[in-house]
Amino acid sequence: MFLVDGKSVRALWASVAAVAGLALGGNAMAQSVVVRSTGPSSTIYPQGKKLPANAPVVLKKGDQLTVLDKAGTRVLSGPGSFTLNGAVNRDPSSGGTALATMMARSGGARTRTGAVRGALGAPAPAAPTGPENVWYVDVSKGGTYCVADPATLVLWRPDKTDEGMGRLLSQDGSTAEVAWRAGSALKVWPAASVPVVDGQTYTFSNAVGKPVTIRTRIMADVPADEVEVAAVMAEKGCNAQLDLLASTASAEQAGG
Repeated sequence: MFLVDGKSVRALWASVAAVAGLALGGNAMAQSVVVRSTGPSSTIYPQGKKLPANAPVVLKKGDQLTVLDKAGTRVLSGPGSFTLNGAVNRDPSSGGTALATMMARSGGARTRTGAVRGALGAPAPAAPTGPENVWYVDVSKGGTYCVADPATLVLWRPDKTDEGMGRLLSQDGSTAEVAWRAGSALKVWPAASVPVVDGQTYTFSNAVGKPVTIRTRIMADVPADEVEVAAVMAEKGCNAQLDLLASTASAEQAGG
């Protein structure tokens, strides 16, 4: 048995707390969340499930699991056993940058213009299949979307070559015309005419596709951590955004 003065006791507890905080912080950063799950084990690893650091994942034949962590997203395919320890077969710096860019909260639509043809008469690049930001509402597909800031919600279209027109109709009867300029894929949601309401359903229609249904879920508090953001999206049923994250992961893995 030994004695220490009050100052030493406080220093000792401070050291213990610091070590514990580092351990908890490491676990929080290393945890993952399931953004898409298909196959026989989808009931064990449902969409939105949080997986702690170093969690073992056992997949059967036909299983495919897309998980998101601080380094980005990746696809696990069964059969096989995996450990979610942060060791990913990709450049972690680029993966983290891509994830941060996709999940960054934009301050509103930014018109992006430029040539639609490649150099020396090369054909124009193919239209993207999904938004480059998870907070944009894809008017070609619709779905349920979590909204970080109703005042800066953005509508996104896949083909920005020509001018575009559409109509947004709320379930309460309010309506607004939506017009895109040629070269722009982004348009701020017309909140003055059609307010963004939590749980509200809207219909978007235009002349080039079938009408789609959009449902909005407002997030009162948006976590700073991307993994926690995805978990909240899953809790609120914002599957359109989780599907975008999963599709991006599949495309990145297939390319490389």
